[in-house]
Amino acid sequence: MGYGMEKRVRTLSAFALLTGLAACGGGGTGASFGQTTPKPTPSPTPTYVPGVYAPSSTFAAKCATPRTGKDANNQPFPDTQGSTVLENNWLRSWTNELYLWYSEVPDIDPSTYSTTPAYFDVLKTSVVTPTGAPKDKFHFTYPTDVWLSLSQAGVQAGYGAQFVVLAATPPRKVVIAYLDSGSGTPAQTANLSRGEEVITVDGVDVVNDGSQTGTDALNAGLFPDTAGTQHTFVLKELDGVTTRTVTMTAANVTSTPVQNVQTLSNGGTNVGYIQFNDHIATSEALLIDAFTQLQGVNDLILDLRYNGGGYLAIASEVAYMIAGTARTSGRTFELTQFNDKHPTVDPVTGQTITPMPFLNMSQGFSTTAGASLPSLNLGRVFVITGASTCSASEAILNSLDGVGVQVIQIGSTTCGKPYGFYPQDNCGTTYFSIEFRGVNDVGYGDYTDGFQPPSALVSGSKTFPGCAVADDFSHALGDQNEGRLAATLGYRLNGTCPTPPTGFAKPSAAGALLQPDGVAPKGPFRENRIITRYKL
Repeated sequence: MGYGMEKRVRTLSAFALLTGLAACGGGGTGASFGQTTPKPTPSPTPTYVPGVYAPSSTFAAKCATPRTGKDANNQPFPDTQGSTVLENNWLRSWTNELYLWYSEVPDIDPSTYSTTPAYFDVLKTSVVTPTGAPKDKFHFTYPTDVWLSLSQAGVQAGYGAQFVVLAATPPRKVVIAYLDSGSGTPAQTANLSRGEEVITVDGVDVVNDGSQTGTDALNAGLFPDTAGTQHTFVLKELDGVTTRTVTMTAANVTSTPVQNVQTLSNGGTNVGYIQFNDHIATSEALLIDAFTQLQGVNDLILDLRYNGGGYLAIASEVAYMIAGTARTSGRTFELTQFNDKHPTVDPVTGQTITPMPFLNMSQGFSTTAGASLPSLNLGRVFVITGASTCSASEAILNSLDGVGVQVIQIGSTTCGKPYGFYPQDNCGTTYFSIEFRGVNDVGYGDYTDGFQPPSALVSGSKTFPGCAVADDFSHALGDQNEGRLAATLGYRLNGTCPTPPTGFAKPSAAGALLQPDGVAPKGPFRENRIITRYKL
């Protein structure tokens, strides 16, 4: 087989949902499978000595509320009776062993925190990036049973429509970004279209309701957890005046990760266009078909504006299919780097750290493994990006830049996820704490503030040539009149950008855009890097 079932999750984030009085954050309840009857014989409380760390295995599975029964693999839970202090001690030692910036973590007595989620929240660096953002933006937890359900599902409950949150707090704004192309989805039945604005959900005012009850109702309607729930929406159509009411029942929808593959005429030459939404298994076959269809084009426009990530091997395949053999043979697509305690061996798997190459054969995600991939053999690529361009998508840009392929970026600054982690369960809570970063062939991987076109003017971000252009919801994706695609074609012809940057407010004195780009919330599996064993 071209890939294994051993999944190593990287730079995964929680759902970016609407916020009201409180945000979806890093805490977790620890609830999980089976009953929670405590087991006998609690372990003694260790004595805290600053700077001295016992191995994390000393405290593993010593739980304040042990689980009973069996896990998803039908194996008994390892939990024994412990305490919150023991769970906190496990977190302290585990963080010191594996956290990428362990030396920047404050050493705090575990017994001073009465809840483990609160203690976990302080076990991270407080250093900020050049833009003033936290260096560690991806420190969070899930109840283990919830995480397993999210990560192992082949489909996701929803309507077959991707929403974009342009403003997450009142006054909010939520619009429709695109529809999945499969027939019969709830969104297609309701005739939803890109650019329609969501005004109310089940009678709750999307724009102005800042109550926690209202926020919960909006999240439940926009991002349903399970199929079968029915919700009513009032939508404002593209004319900005007309409203209509639709009722949709959430279904288990398989997303369409590759759309609008076409060849465009631009200045008398042919330019390929691919809208690539997700690095999920089904995308592999669709991407191979797309690059086969586009053989002979003079340039490629890869639209990643809503692509949050997924399988890193698929990102490597895409990078190879853009650049070809001559530019990638023997070069590194991405190398994983841990903290200075683990320079050569992956501390979680015990395997020697080796670079992931540019993969020139199919890996078997959704097609036959081991087949030679097509390639366009291009020395440059035009990439359309947005705030939801994350993780494995950013790895495409970084890897191509590392081997000398010119990346031209149209859109806005990407999310900035060069880092990753293995999900780690302890006592029913799965912890996500940054353990490594990915670097390209020349050793670069410090894009915590994202990649940006030069006119985005976000101080500290790595800049590629191109244009800052806001998302244009008045045109369909793939339409040559859509703002970002039109700007790409224009830049390709004459090297100039829309002036001022289309749709963006004037940059502030601090250098950041006053008008932020929208975020397309997706499930965790679609907002990360996932490494699998790969076939060279």
